[in-house]
Amino acid sequence: MPLTQFVVKMHSRCDLACDHCYVYEHADSSWRSRPKVIGEGILAKAAERIGEHAVAHRLSAVRVVLHGGEPLLAGPERLSRAAEALRAALPPGCSLDLRIHTNGVLLSRAFLAVFAAQDIRVGVSLDGDKIANDRHRRFADGRSSHPQVLRAVGLLNEPEFRHLFAGLLCTIDIENDPVAVYRALVELRPPAVDFLLPHATWEELPKRLPDGAEHPYADWLLTVHRLWETDARPFAVRTFESVHRTVRGLSSLTESLGLEPSDLAVLETDGTFEQADSLKTAYDGAPATGMNVFAHSLDDLARHPGIAARQSGLAGLSETCRACPVVRACGGGLYAHRYRADNGFDNPSVYCGDLMTLINGIAGSGGSSPVPAPVPAQGGRRPLSIALTPAQLDDLATGYGGAETVAAVGESQLRFTRAMLAAAWDASGHGRAAAWELLEELDRKATKAVDAVLAHPYARAWAARRLVGDLSVGLGPMAALAAAAAVRAGRGDAVTVPARGGWLHLPTLGRIAVPDGEAVVTGHADGFEVRAADGTVFTELDQPLRRVRLAGGWTVALEDVDPLRDSHDHPVADRLPETELLGWTGALREAWELLGRDLPGYAEGIRAGLTTITPLRPGPTGRDVSSAARQAYGAVGIARPATAPTLALLLAHEFQHVKLGAVLDLYELYDRPDNGPDDRRYFAPWRPDPRPLEALFQGTYAHLAVTEYWGTRTAAYDGLAGEAADRARAQFALWRQYTAEAVERLVGSGVLTELGHRFAAGLGESVAPWLAVPLPAAAERDAERARQERSRLRFAEV
Repeated sequence: MPLTQFVVKMHSRCDLACDHCYVYEHADSSWRSRPKVIGEGILAKAAERIGEHAVAHRLSAVRVVLHGGEPLLAGPERLSRAAEALRAALPPGCSLDLRIHTNGVLLSRAFLAVFAAQDIRVGVSLDGDKIANDRHRRFADGRSSHPQVLRAVGLLNEPEFRHLFAGLLCTIDIENDPVAVYRALVELRPPAVDFLLPHATWEELPKRLPDGAEHPYADWLLTVHRLWETDARPFAVRTFESVHRTVRGLSSLTESLGLEPSDLAVLETDGTFEQADSLKTAYDGAPATGMNVFAHSLDDLARHPGIAARQSGLAGLSETCRACPVVRACGGGLYAHRYRADNGFDNPSVYCGDLMTLINGIAGSGGSSPVPAPVPAQGGRRPLSIALTPAQLDDLATGYGGAETVAAVGESQLRFTRAMLAAAWDASGHGRAAAWELLEELDRKATKAVDAVLAHPYARAWAARRLVGDLSVGLGPMAALAAAAAVRAGRGDAVTVPARGGWLHLPTLGRIAVPDGEAVVTGHADGFEVRAADGTVFTELDQPLRRVRLAGGWTVALEDVDPLRDSHDHPVADRLPETELLGWTGALREAWELLGRDLPGYAEGIRAGLTTITPLRPGPTGRDVSSAARQAYGAVGIARPATAPTLALLLAHEFQHVKLGAVLDLYELYDRPDNGPDDRRYFAPWRPDPRPLEALFQGTYAHLAVTEYWGTRTAAYDGLAGEAADRARAQFALWRQYTAEAVERLVGSGVLTELGHRFAAGLGESVAPWLAVPLPAAAERDAERARQERSRLRFAEV
């Protein structure tokens, strides 16, 4: 796996003497022998190494954190040169997320002017109010650093520099009042706060309170979490958000939680490569790799056993962790916190009990599923769904949908899938079969394992086909769901699953080449066993479900093995060869970067709800192919287009269909005929043939994102000439007018429900600002020619 995050030590000394610092106060003492300031030659070589790594792995973005010691001691000129070197070394299409982490003492307007010029975002260490901060963060002579840090944060909050403010880092001390700490941080209006557990190991245990509280760190964090939720989450907190995500089977945003592989490396001031800085708390020399920037590439470094160990997921955890019910949320905790002298890192975290209490506390608070009680079934349809709040519906009505809203939609779809599976199984007439009984038992005793399987987009495709009378799919997919849940639960449960066509498929995991016949799948704490009909035993996946990790920690699956992925209305691609997988990986990374930059209002919901991309076969030459499937929430099907911008557009367009389809599972947006099929048809501006109202609604909702895409592309070409700029302006002119006309046709249909009118009004409000954007007359003429051509085709067909 490539490395995408780099910590570059600009200075190895510090102007504070914090007594909880892992660099100077813990087991490792390597700082004593290192140069104070990083050399220009080392910086240049580091930039070169990162650039060549980005080229080799087609990275669309890398993150670099300028660190220390205290990096500001390196001075503004050296920091500026470092930024220039790093940015110049990256290939076209690879963006640089450049940050600096400082104690804030030396931060000044001069530094911030450099950071603004070089686009360097600033994180500041602050442990809360003055009492909390002074407990550890003092000068060597005992003086408080609190006034200087507040001054630094004040500078970052000035309008000129606010865009540079990345957030605050707060190390927890359980003797500090969590309420006072939280209130002090809220007053500073940070965009984000990272609450960090103090570094500790089984050799150097964390502080405990005299009252003997069993889980004081969890209690401290849960107090903050309650305040944070009550205040409507005034800033981002990666720890809390990662728990919300991982308990739903999504990726973590931090190395200290979840099973996401680590992709971080450290460069010291002497040019040596190290593993994560937190390892300095384990033992002297723990982060060392024996490698340096001049003699070793980043591919060499990525193969180091220590880094590989932090990329091995569940298999790299201790036996205790693998058997734990919250392991997929906890991930064993931070790697360094597992250390014990007699067996290294093969242990649970020293904070094990606190992490379990924290995860269960947050999950039990409702924060991971921010939705109200079930909505009554409408006309006997849609049992076991859950309602969305009026605010969430209004959020979706605009065409957008933030992370919490889309998470609530996902939870409703999970319950909907459960209901459909139950109905399909009841209709099968097989009663209390072993696979169904096991799935029910696991749903009671290992709910998260079942959730992770049933949340996979194609889990309910089997039920959808059975419920419309398609019995050709058989009962094997239900047994496969139970088997996948058993493997994830790791309790030793066994279930019989049919192997067909030489494969046995385990949804969300992958498939194993197995002779046809009945095979027995057993899930263990450390993996699984498949015993084929001929007695052969298999313990590894031949074709695992592959996932791509994107910037910011978001992970999406490339689904090319699930036999039910053919739910889309285009043929699906076969298993991707490695070259095509590499092509998808690079294209997705670049497309995700573009979505975050150009369509941030849509990107937030995509990140929260899109879990799977199913590669489709290419269409006719020059035609982009993409599809959403109504019975596959969380997935889109796409044939990889020629360019990453087109991929970004297709992702946004298709996920609009996914969202609105989920809304239509819950609510009526238009009145349906009392008897018989609905044969009413309406013209969409972009099609020559009349369509059902649902299709018009879906198209309008999707093309709102298309409008914004071309609007942002047009803005990017402001003042520029050329074919690409002209095309963007013409497409923008065309799609904004199409979308506005489609909204008018929805309103004029006469069949919208009250909620349908709310959605139409929201879409109209979202497209209105784009209609006001002035465009050159040539762009309007090009758009009008395209409209007339489509009208001609419609007239010819009619």
